[in-house]
Parts: sequence; structure tokens; C-alpha cells
Amino acid sequence: MTVTLLLILNRKPDDGTDVTWNALRLALQALKDGMAVRIFLMNDSVDLAREGFPPGPDYDLQKMLLDAVSRGAQAKLCKTCITRCGLEGKPLRPEIRVGTMPELSEWIQTSDRVVSF
Repeated sequence: MTVTLLLILNRKPDDGTDVTWNALRLALQALKDGMAVRIFLMNDSVDLAREGFPPGPDYDLQKMLLDAVSRGAQAKLCKTCITRCGLEGKPLRPEIRVGTMPELSEWIQTSDRVVSF
């Protein structure tokens, strides 16, 4: 039986901490370990789905997210947060679907583990 891990990211990706980097490192490791991974971007973390999100000096967070998706992770971003964070009408990465609160609730109910960053 495959374990399903849901990671909920909330913080601005380039906030000067390693929180988002550690969340994405965990996602990639969980995929290597055979887990099913879901990533839901909320609040300021939706910026990570913005087309043209700049790489940092040490690592490229968007590339890490897209690597996880290419390895089988599902990723969604909060529809309401897109508007609240000023991304409405801006180009977003097509690999990351827009999600809703009912979808997040369903993911929580059907995941074995939920971790919020």
C-alpha cells in the first residue's frame, strides 16, 4: 500500500528562510521513497507557480517543484490566494493546476500524512 503525503505550503518562497526549500526537499525524498506526493500552494506560496519565478542564489525552488511534478507529484495552487496575492491574470506554470478549498479538503481526507510548511 502506497502512503500518500500532502504538503501544504504557506510561506512566501523567497522569504529569506529555508522553509520552502526544505518542504520541496521532503517532497523529492518522499517520491524517491515510493510515496505518492501532493503539494498544495496557499497564501504567499502561490508565487512559486508564477511563470518566470526567479531562481535563488543557492537553489531554484520552482525547478525543484517542477521536478517533483515531473516525478509524479500532484501540485495545485489556491484559487482564492491567486487573487489575494496579485497573480490574477498573470501567467502561471501549466504543470500546477488551480485548486479550490473543497479540493484541498478532499486531499486532506484522502492523504495518510499531512504536513504544513
